[in-house]
Amino acid sequence: MVSAAAGWAAPAFAVAAVVIWVVLCSELLRRRRRGAGSGKGDAAAAARLPPGSFGWPVVGETLEFVSCAYSPRPEAFVDKRRKLHGSAVFRSHLFGSATVVTADAERRVHGLFGAFFKSSHLKSQLTADMRRRLSPALSSFPDSSLLHVQHLAKSVVFEILVRGLIGLEAGEEMQQLKQQFQEFIVGLMSLPIKLPGTRLYRSLQAKKKMARLIQRIIREKRARRAAASPPRDAIDVLIGDGSDELTDELISDNMIDLMIPAEDSVPVLITLAVKFLSECPLALHQLEEENIQLKRRKTDMGETLQWTDYMSLSFTQHVITETLRLGNIIGGIMRKAVRDVEVKGHLIPKGWCVFVYFRSVHLDDTLYDEPYKFNPWRWKEKDMSNGSFTPFGGGQRLCPGLDLARLEASIFLHHLVTSFRWVAEEDHIVNFPTVRLKRGMPIRVTAKEDDD
Repeated sequence: MVSAAAGWAAPAFAVAAVVIWVVLCSELLRRRRRGAGSGKGDAAAAARLPPGSFGWPVVGETLEFVSCAYSPRPEAFVDKRRKLHGSAVFRSHLFGSATVVTADAERRVHGLFGAFFKSSHLKSQLTADMRRRLSPALSSFPDSSLLHVQHLAKSVVFEILVRGLIGLEAGEEMQQLKQQFQEFIVGLMSLPIKLPGTRLYRSLQAKKKMARLIQRIIREKRARRAAASPPRDAIDVLIGDGSDELTDELISDNMIDLMIPAEDSVPVLITLAVKFLSECPLALHQLEEENIQLKRRKTDMGETLQWTDYMSLSFTQHVITETLRLGNIIGGIMRKAVRDVEVKGHLIPKGWCVFVYFRSVHLDDTLYDEPYKFNPWRWKEKDMSNGSFTPFGGGQRLCPGLDLARLEASIFLHHLVTSFRWVAEEDHIVNFPTVRLKRGMPIRVTAKEDDD
């Protein structure tokens, strides 16, 4: 019998072999310890470096990192070193770069586009668009048919969010943008080799094409903007909210960043929520009851659900929050130090990478009771404003994508649980290079009657 470990170890070693070859080639062209100092070194500066090890010559600790990433417990790499060094901040050597890894809950990330999420007009537009796309999509599934949640969520979410961000309607340009964005996404988790033909190079070229399209849209909007006209999308909000100081390039870069949840994060959030709910009948029942009661109340009043109605569903929000914590859709973020900086008394030299690993924070048993258990009820009392909850790369108040994710996931779950009963087929979570369900989370659906 082949063990579960062997099941994930095989692809891990295959990827590791590729990593070895690429890193060996690239490292022969530069000093392995760039940023670590010369042989003489500065003893005082060296003493201020975080504890840790650079691992094996040339490949560092990349092999173990990749191997753990393919396992059911990707956080094992970080957790092992936290215990070994007695610190949530330590040094390593990953993918050819000296790296400082931090699993510290005390982080600060500053958002730039808060104005977009303060706009009730835009949230109302997104809600209406999603309801208009989702209702016919769900009704197309006959009884006992197989619905792949991840695939449906991706098809619904992307165009809706892009329209809300940049005002682009369905058509040829939307299809081109979608293709370019998929090329861009693939390169986000690639090795840092920017040569023609490499994944990273193709990704950056795709991003340039997207940026040109978005900057053209921005210029057109600036040229025809009327002071009294209501905003129709995120760009309108930024242009009309004292954003003249923002360059077109800066706005377009952030618009592209905000598209990432539509292609990857939000569909995976929805899919993981369905998986966790399917494995927790009590939570699924409570979520169904909450949403059915809202639907009946609004129907009796002759009203259409608004975005505020979806966001008012307290248990639904607890389910989404717990899915974000346990699912760890964004496991971490990596940045490069552009100058020497100090973090909690540790020196991070210029040129080193900093890897902030959220997964270890979300699964820390000193912060969460039974951290590997899906327990939406924990959020009835727990404070989300501190650094122990960092979905999508920022805190509850600091990550702009989180607001969109919550709204779209709430709408999707509402329509799913009020339309269908289902039986989930077996599927499992893949954590590397990005989080996803291997089979797209297939469920066998049966339509509910109106009086269910």
